[in-house]
Formats: sequence, structure tokens, C-alpha cells
Amino acid sequence: MSARDRMSAREIRAGVSLASIFGLRMLGLFLILPVFAVHARALPGGADPAAVGLALGIYGLTQACLQIPFGVAADRLGRKPVIVAGLLLFAAGSVIAARAEDLAWLTVGRAVQGAGAISAAATALLADCTRDEHRTQAMAMVGAAIGLAFASSLIGGPPLYAAVGLDGMFYLTALLALAAIVVVLWVVPEAPPRIARDPSLRWRDVVLEGELLRLNVGNFTLHAVQMAMFVVVPAMLVERGLPLAQHGWIYLPVVLASFALMMPAIAVAERRGRQRALLLGAIRLLAVVQAGLGWLAPSVPWLAAWLLLFFVGFNILEATLPSLVSRLAPAAHKGLALGAYGTTQSIGLFVGGAAGGWLARHFGAGGVFVCAAAALAAWAIVASGMRAPPARRRARTSAQHAGYDAAAAPAFSDIGDDKWPRSTR
Repeated sequence: MSARDRMSAREIRAGVSLASIFGLRMLGLFLILPVFAVHARALPGGADPAAVGLALGIYGLTQACLQIPFGVAADRLGRKPVIVAGLLLFAAGSVIAARAEDLAWLTVGRAVQGAGAISAAATALLADCTRDEHRTQAMAMVGAAIGLAFASSLIGGPPLYAAVGLDGMFYLTALLALAAIVVVLWVVPEAPPRIARDPSLRWRDVVLEGELLRLNVGNFTLHAVQMAMFVVVPAMLVERGLPLAQHGWIYLPVVLASFALMMPAIAVAERRGRQRALLLGAIRLLAVVQAGLGWLAPSVPWLAAWLLLFFVGFNILEATLPSLVSRLAPAAHKGLALGAYGTTQSIGLFVGGAAGGWLARHFGAGGVFVCAAAALAAWAIVASGMRAPPARRRARTSAQHAGYDAAAAPAFSDIGDDKWPRSTR
């Protein structure tokens, strides 16, 4: 491989360190999922299932409300200060939840956790520190960290709860957030100098721009389908003879294998400029998976096979979508664009959970998969009109100015910048 085809040492450092921040934060969140509802029912106020659901889900609501403000703040104040502030909020919410003596205070703690909405700022920093031709691979590192955190939590959450209780798990979550701050301050590379904002470019010019809106609609659909699907998949595994306590032993190898399968596809697509084809192929794969889960899943091995294909497609899209958003957004407004992207993800998770529960109640698991397949087919139609990203060209700034090794050659390419005012580039 030529120097241009390889990630530089700085890019690898940025990808690994920011992936570890996402992983530490998400591990703290995911660890409580297998045990939260059981513990909450024993608290004062926990007899109401709706209140328990609110305590669990309010994290996503506050995060959805604050993704865009945090993204805008990252554009104006810098990436690292906003990330550190968000992690401090997350740690504070974890301590509040750990000390909660009733469900109301537990709900407050979860809301404060969600207020630390750092996803847009962290993703924008990763985009700042990587060249276009390697950005999807860097985003895939983040997806891998999150996937591993999720699978590990399903295995480790119940025994950890038995050892330290839910309050101990929340204190551990706070410590993980503080560890992530150390990584931000002393391991993550510094971003290149910020580009001056164009005051004439309004927020809706970015959030409602056609190509970015197309990607955000896809992001909403992807996470709505994911949440709806996992409303019914655990029950299907139980019905086919796999106890709930053993589900993690399916998810972990499936997630690991999916990363091994998806990384070569991403690398080839990046080298050959086939990101659009990769995105459309992954959407179609997920639609096939939903049909297969609905009509051809008679045993645990079949379910595991469909889950493997699901995670291959899902992880490709988790890496490709934010990479394209960061490349198509104006350089001075990446935080805003990624904040809008993160908001659609949070809303999709909420809508998918609610819709999946309603569909499962009235139409069974088959109804969930039919509707999920239909949503993915509609997304494929919308995405088919997406323009292929323009061919990469040499950036205006030198590799040395951007902070890369000279051997890495061209630094950032300005894909998509020609449609934005010059002062935003």
C-alpha cells in the first residue's frame, strides 16, 4: 500500500483514543441495561412500569434535546472543552443515580447523564483529525468499541450487579467517564485550527441541506429498525431454547465476526471511491435480514446467522453515515451537522422502541419484521438518489499544517465544500 492508502500514526492514535472514549462511556451505560428494570421495581415509586420505563429512557430524551446545542458549542468553543464538559455532566449524573433512594432521583440522575451529549463533538473531532480516505475506517473503530461494549455488558452486567449492586455500577460508570476525560486531555491529538464561521450561513441551511437530510433520514431509520428488532429477538432466542442468561454468548461472537467481515469491505470501498455502492448494499442486506428473521429462523443457529448479517450491515452503515456527514458538511459547521445527525439517532431509538412494542403486541414478531423491511426498502429508494461523493482532491492546507506525518501526503480533502460559501470551508 502507498503512504496515502495507509492511516498515519496520528490518525490511528485519534481513531483508537476517541473509540476508547466512546467505548468507556457506552460500557457504563450498557452495563445497567440487563438489570435496571429489576432493581428499579424494588425502589419507592418503582411499582409503576411506565415510571420505570421513563427512568430508563429519559437518558435518550435529554440527549436528543442537547445534541445540536453541544454540536454548535463544539464549533464555537472547540471540541475538547465541550467533550470534557459533557463527560463531567455524565459523571455527575452517574453519582446522582448511585445515591438515589427512590425512582424519582434515579430518573433525575439518568436525565443528567443524558445531558452530557458529546457524540457530535467527539465525532467532529475524529473527522478533524482524519483524512477523507480514512475517515470511514476511523468511524468503524468507534463502532467496534461501542459494539464490544454492548456485547460485553450483556455478559458482565448481571454478575457485576450481584457483586456491587446498581449503586456500585453507577459509581463505576462515573469512574469510566473520568477515565475518558484523561484520555481526551492527554491522549487524543489536538484538532487543526478552527475555521471561521460564516454568520450568513443559518443553522437550517446546514440541517435541512438535501444530501445531509437524506443521510439523517437514513440514520433515523437504521436505529428505529435496530430498536424495534431487539424488542422481539431476545424472546425469539428464548422460545428456541436459549436461556436469557446465555444470550451474551451469541451476541459477542456475532459482533466480533461482523467487524472482521465489514472492515475489508469498508477499506476497499474507500480506496475505490465506492462509498455510495457500499451504503446501498448494506441497506439492502438489512432488508433481506428482516425478511429472513420473519420467515426463515426456525432455530438458534439460524437466528445467529441472521444476526451476524444484521451486524455486518449495521456496522457498515454506522461507520459510513457519519463519515459522509462529516465530509459533506461545511468545515466550520461540522459540529452542527453531526449534532443534527445524533439527534435523529436518538429519536430513531425512541420511535423504534415504542413502535416495535406496539407492533409486537398487535401483530407479533412477524409484524415487526415486515414493517422494518418496508422501512429499509423505503430508505433504499431515498438513498438511491444520493450523489456519489466527489473524487478526492489535494487539500488547500499542507499535511504539516494539519499535523500529519509528511509521508501521509495530502491531508484533508474538501469534499462537498464547493456548494458552501467560501468563508465556511
